[in-house]
Amino acid sequence: MGQIKVTEDCGGIKGLRIVEPAVHGDARGFFMETYNKNDFYEAGIDMEFVQDNQSASSKGVLRGLHFQINYPQDKLVRAIVGEVFDVAVDLRDGSETFGKWFGVRLSAENKKQFFIPKDFAHGFIVLSDYAEFAYKCTDFYHPNDEGGLLWCDPEIGVEWPMPEGMTREDLILSDKDKVWPGISGFHRDRKA
Repeated sequence: MGQIKVTEDCGGIKGLRIVEPAVHGDARGFFMETYNKNDFYEAGIDMEFVQDNQSASSKGVLRGLHFQINYPQDKLVRAIVGEVFDVAVDLRDGSETFGKWFGVRLSAENKKQFFIPKDFAHGFIVLSDYAEFAYKCTDFYHPNDEGGLLWCDPEIGVEWPMPEGMTREDLILSDKDKVWPGISGFHRDRKA
């Protein structure tokens, strides 16, 4: 692998990978390859990305935990401005780690990327004053195919770090993200 370092099976969950690109810096700034099909193929991440997305959020925004039901997506995610805590929850049928989560801090500073395979719920919380988040997907977004899990489901037990000066009550969530069911209500063949 020429330009990336890959950490596999994060948190003991098979398939999750942290990707760290080689960063070439000098007095002008830096350069890095954020995606190279050959390097990713060599690392076992062999798929075709068909859609790139980018979002902007302020401190304390929590987006998630989301998944696509019938059109699941592999995702390669990163923070290009600011810092987020990014989480994946295993929803794979028959997985030894079903319902387990793993989280990683992604920031413009550390330049880490997080590869999340199909059949995982995904979400993140913004820890910096502002963040821009970018991700590649292997299937198109289908608005009528959304599913979600409650971000604070005690059965999953995600340990969300709170942004400085904020509490759980201060977090900013969409109306949908406030009412998704917990993992005990998860069914692959319908919206949770």
